[in-house]
Amino acid sequence: MKRREFARNTIAASLGVMAAPNLGIAQTEKSPARSIKKGIMWGNIGFGTSIMEKFQAAKTAGFDGVEVYSHLNREEVLQAAKQTGMIIPSVCGSLHGKYSLSDPDPKVRALGVDALKVTFEDAKAYGADTILLVPGRVNETVSYDQCWDLSIAEIRKVLPLAGKLGVTIAIENVWNNFLLSPLEAARYIDQFNSPLVKAYFDCGNVLVIGWPEQWIRILGKRIARIHIKEYSRKIADKQGKWAGFGVALQEGDNNWPVIVKALDEIGYHGWATIEQPGGDNPEGLKELCHRLTNILNLPL
Repeated sequence: MKRREFARNTIAASLGVMAAPNLGIAQTEKSPARSIKKGIMWGNIGFGTSIMEKFQAAKTAGFDGVEVYSHLNREEVLQAAKQTGMIIPSVCGSLHGKYSLSDPDPKVRALGVDALKVTFEDAKAYGADTILLVPGRVNETVSYDQCWDLSIAEIRKVLPLAGKLGVTIAIENVWNNFLLSPLEAARYIDQFNSPLVKAYFDCGNVLVIGWPEQWIRILGKRIARIHIKEYSRKIADKQGKWAGFGVALQEGDNNWPVIVKALDEIGYHGWATIEQPGGDNPEGLKELCHRLTNILNLPL
């Protein structure tokens, strides 16, 4: 999934709705034992021209941390995190789409491995223990079994470095025609037989093929991180698949109380990171944090 395009997909109507603080959205009962921190994806901080400005914007909005892209200016990221006190819980690989680990060309795969190593090094420098990886893509030139075999072989090459740096590789479910069921995703992770390979589960991406709560219960302890994102099947049916993301958080098809209940059932106590349109101005970013808080039932 192209994150920059996704971040621009918000529509004016959604922004207008998100300016309202409550909208009569029903909240579930408070859950006293839940401990989940609130993060924002780098690409969804839609304003600010410098790394420092974006970190400050996230802090002002009420988030606990920022999931950054790899290959940013490392010194600037470190300075911004230090001055704002924001945590960097994870790093999203910015080049795994360009240099796929399932590409038939071994030279491209080698570039993908090099980029993955830089992502590990970024995470280590920032104090992050998790990186987000899209392992490959099935298309007309890459068959399903090729994607499976090639991506596994390339990931195995970097496991020693991941272990040395103390970084977990979290595999995200995206629209890459691969790992299309929770059982298969679990099998893919399990075959590494390593605590260094887990899942980065995206609640919005999965709605075109299933239900988030089912994936969460099946993946269970394999889940290292959660992306919070909304999707509307009704909008997608009328306007096209990608248009389904043009809906405000809590106004799409995710059943958030059921999803959070599933997280409680598997004992998830990590980060819930927003990857959602709407943060193109200070008010919109604050509203995203407010809605995430509402979803998680954390104190406002």
